[in-house]
Amino acid sequence: MKRIATTGTRRLLSLCGACMLYISCLHGASAGDVSFSGVLPNGSLYVSHLQSMQEQRYRNMVRQHTDYSCGAAALATILRYAYHLDVDENTVIQGMMGVADPALVKQRGFSLLDIKRYVESIGLRGRGYRVDEDRLRSLRVPGLVLMDVNGFRHFVVLKQIHHETVEIADPMLGNRSMSLTNFMKGWSSHAVFVVIGSDFDRNTVLLQPVTKPSARALFARQGPITDAELLDFGFTHADFF
Repeated sequence: MKRIATTGTRRLLSLCGACMLYISCLHGASAGDVSFSGVLPNGSLYVSHLQSMQEQRYRNMVRQHTDYSCGAAALATILRYAYHLDVDENTVIQGMMGVADPALVKQRGFSLLDIKRYVESIGLRGRGYRVDEDRLRSLRVPGLVLMDVNGFRHFVVLKQIHHETVEIADPMLGNRSMSLTNFMKGWSSHAVFVVIGSDFDRNTVLLQPVTKPSARALFARQGPITDAELLDFGFTHADFF
């Protein structure tokens, strides 16, 4: 009996040690490949790639690094992950500065007009829509929206809406979900800016859920984006070929 208890204790300590190593890696400053020895039944080395919490929060989006660049980062997110263009925040800032008034940008940041001009300068089209809540629910492409955050104007990417939940890519706070009621309170302009082009990826990661959906949520999701839905938001038949 004493020997059995000792063996069980050793196994428990070994398992706890592996768990503590895993937890310490999750809370570490950086992520990477982590090796676990003696965990698999045959004693083989198990290697797993861990993402830090920050990497997960800003996954598949461009983060803003200046006080006035939320519009540039939000637009870069759409260009990079919906059109697969090799752009980052600085690329878009420099491009928009070439079509904007620098004095106004320093005063109030980039405007939708600046964003539209830049989008058109790289061969895409930009169209703004003023929509109500019912119309918003039918939006099937990611778009830029201007939110009121504690009195400050802030651009975010509206990715999708499922029932009463809005999923956004916030250049400052990362990927997050919020209730439709709270979103409507902060979205006073009721305007959505959509980037239109022939290279739009209908399977863009921007339309993937922020959190892992339940079986019921997956069943309730709409199917792939149809031509009719794209046409409804400014795309043309020429964009499909």
